[in-house]
Amino acid sequence: MYAIPLGDGAELRPLEVWHAEELLANIERGREFIGRHVGLPDVVSDLDGARGWLKAYADKRGADAGSVHGIWLAGKLVGGLLFRVWDTPGGVCEAGCWLEPAAAGRGLVTRGMRVLLDWAFEERGMHRVEWYVSSANEPSINVARRLGMTREGVLRENYRHRGERTSTEIWSVLAPEWRAARARAAHDDH
Repeated sequence: MYAIPLGDGAELRPLEVWHAEELLANIERGREFIGRHVGLPDVVSDLDGARGWLKAYADKRGADAGSVHGIWLAGKLVGGLLFRVWDTPGGVCEAGCWLEPAAAGRGLVTRGMRVLLDWAFEERGMHRVEWYVSSANEPSINVARRLGMTREGVLRENYRHRGERTSTEIWSVLAPEWRAARARAAHDDH
């Protein structure tokens, strides 16, 4: 399978069912950090949970309805990127991420998402990529900004996370915006 270098010894690779032990170890290292804003640590609570979650994404990939990709740093799984929702006929998908604390602040999510957004827009013909994020998750909001996404609004107290009502911001980028930003960046590099 593919391994796309992200720089600084990091790679983006498919995250498959046979990576269940690595996924569980990744979640264990960052359980509280990751779980502050997303429910993944609650689903991946043991090896069966890790296998089940990865199998669900394998099934999504088989149905062209989603996918999950791992970020490895120096050979160790430290986080992942996903298309939680993938609607090919509608041209709309929803992207997301998680990262253990030791890997945070290195730009890995932004670099990896740039690769996946290029693929979504240029190879798969998506028109819109959405990013749903807790209003309290400033690092993820900053990723949306770095990716050139536009904040469209807030769903106030729409999501119950660990017994608390949280608000969700909706960010998105459209294919023409992505292409224009990439063209500007390429022009600025010259």
